[in-house]
Amino acid sequence: MSEWTLQKNARFPGVPGPVVVCVMDGVGRGRQDESDAVWLARTPTLDRLALSAPSRELIAHGRAVGMPSDDDMGNSEVGHNAIGAGRIFDQGAKLVAHAIADGSLFEGKQAGTWQAMTEHVRSRHSTLHFLGLLSDGNVHSHIDHLFAMLRRCDQESIERVRIHCLLDGRDVSETSALDYVDALEELLETISSRPNRDYRIASGGGRMTTTMDRYEADWSIVERGWRTHVRGEARNFTSCRLAIETFREESPGIGDQVLPEFVIVSGDTEPVGRILDGDAVVFFNFRGDRAIEMSVAFEEEVFSKFDRGACPDVFYAGMMEYDGDLRLPSNYLVTPPAIDRTLGEYLARAGLRQLAISETQKFGHVTYFWNGNRSGAFDEDVENYVEIPSDTRPFEERPWMKAAEITDRLIDELQGGQYRHARVNYANGDMVGHTGHHGAAIQAVEAVDLQIARLLPIIQGLGGALIVTADHGNADCMVEIDKKTDAPIVDARGRIKPKTSHTLNPVPLHIYAPGVDFKLHERNRKVGLANLASTILQLMGLESPEDYEDGLIDVS
Repeated sequence: MSEWTLQKNARFPGVPGPVVVCVMDGVGRGRQDESDAVWLARTPTLDRLALSAPSRELIAHGRAVGMPSDDDMGNSEVGHNAIGAGRIFDQGAKLVAHAIADGSLFEGKQAGTWQAMTEHVRSRHSTLHFLGLLSDGNVHSHIDHLFAMLRRCDQESIERVRIHCLLDGRDVSETSALDYVDALEELLETISSRPNRDYRIASGGGRMTTTMDRYEADWSIVERGWRTHVRGEARNFTSCRLAIETFREESPGIGDQVLPEFVIVSGDTEPVGRILDGDAVVFFNFRGDRAIEMSVAFEEEVFSKFDRGACPDVFYAGMMEYDGDLRLPSNYLVTPPAIDRTLGEYLARAGLRQLAISETQKFGHVTYFWNGNRSGAFDEDVENYVEIPSDTRPFEERPWMKAAEITDRLIDELQGGQYRHARVNYANGDMVGHTGHHGAAIQAVEAVDLQIARLLPIIQGLGGALIVTADHGNADCMVEIDKKTDAPIVDARGRIKPKTSHTLNPVPLHIYAPGVDFKLHERNRKVGLANLASTILQLMGLESPEDYEDGLIDVS
C-alpha cells in the first residue's frame, strides 16, 4: 500500500458528486451592528444555509492557524495553508520572531545568509538596505523584526544603513503610518548619534502603489518601486514625515496604503539612499506573495517586465524563501515552514480530478498557498488551475469584482462532470474590506451571496456538496472600535475611523449536501480551518491521514 493511499470511509459514504469548497475571503462573523458589513448586507443565500444546512463557526486566527498568539489576526496565506494542509504549521511571523529571540537568525549554522550579507557590506564599505512593510500588522511583516536587525547591524559595526519603508494602512489602522515612522526615526537617530553610524530612511510609498504587487496583477507597481528605491526617481522630500503630511494635505482623507511614492534627499536633489553596486538589500517581509515580484526584478538576469536600466550588482536576500519551487530568492534569513502532504497532493496522487479557480487577486491562494507554498500542479493530468484576470480599477469602484465571471466558469467546469473536488475563492469581502469603504463592502458581500445562490442548484443536480466558509474576517468590521469603551473611534474631525485590516472574528461554516443525512460534531472545544481538509475527505467518502486534524462530520 502506498503512503499516498486514501482508504474508503466505512462509516460515512460521502456524496457521489463533486465536493466544492467556497472560500468567501474576508467574510467573518462580526458584532452584528452598524460596523458589520456582512450583517448589514442582504444575504438570503447565507441566511438560508445558516437555517437549513449543518453549520458552525471556525477559528481563523492566532494559534489555530500557526500565528504566535491568539492576539494575531489570521490572513489569506495562513488561512489557505491551514485548509489545504489539514494541520497547523508554525507560520512566518512565529518562525521569524523565534529566530530573532534565540539568536539563530544572526549566529550559528542557520545564520549563513546574515553573516555573508553583513560581511559583504563591511568589506566593501557599502550600504545595507532594508525594504519592506513598516507596521506591526504581522501579516506581511513586523516592525519589531526590522528594529532587531537594525540594532544588530549597529552591534556588528555596519556603518551605513538605509530603510525603504512601504506604508501599510491595511493590516493596521488606515492612517497610522506616522506612529511607525516616528518610532523608526527615533531608533535611527539614536544609532546615528554614535561614531561611524549613518542610518536613515531613504524612500517609501503606500503598499498598494509601490513595490508590493502580487500574482503579476500590475507590474507597474513594482516598476514604480524600483525607480523609487533603486534609482531615486520620485518626488523629493527632506523627511518621511514631511512626505506623508504633504500628501495628506494635498489629498484629504487619503489612506496610507495608497500614498504616492517618495524619495528622501539631502540638500536640494541628492537622494540619501539609492541602491548601488556593491550594496546589500533585505526584503524584510516574511510573507511571500507581495515580495516575489521585486525579488524577481533583483535576481533575474534576463528580465522583461519593465526597463530596469542599469541593474545594480547587489547581495539580495529575503526574510524568508518566498517560493520554494523557484528557489526565490536565492538567499534568505529564515527557513519557511515545510508544509508537506497537503490535501491537493493526496488527491492528485490518488488520480482524483480537482479544480482550483479564482481571480488574479486570490489565484495563488487556492493554488500556491493551498498546496503548502508550492508552485505549479502536482499532476497536470488531474489538476486544472483557472485564473480569471482581475480588474485594475480600485476595488471600491467595482465591489462585485470578478465574482460573476468566476461562477460562470466554475459552473461550466462542474457541469462537465469530471471533477471530484473543486475549490473557489471569492475575493470581494477581503479586497473591498481593505479599502475601508463601508457601503462598497456591503455590496461586495451581497455579490458573493448572489454567486453562492447560483451554485446551489448545480451542486444539487450533480449530487455533490458545497462547503461555504472563509479564511479570515475583514468586512465583518469596517470601523475602528475602542477596546476600552467598545465604541467606534472618532477622529479629530468627528468622523468614525474606518477599519481596513483583518479581524479576530470566527468565520462561518455551512455544508450544503442535499439528500445526505448528517450532522456536525457538537464539540465544546473550538475547531479551526485545519479541520476542513479531513471534512472534505469525509464528504468524498475517504479517510483522512492519521495526523490530519479531525473531520467535523459526526460519523459515530
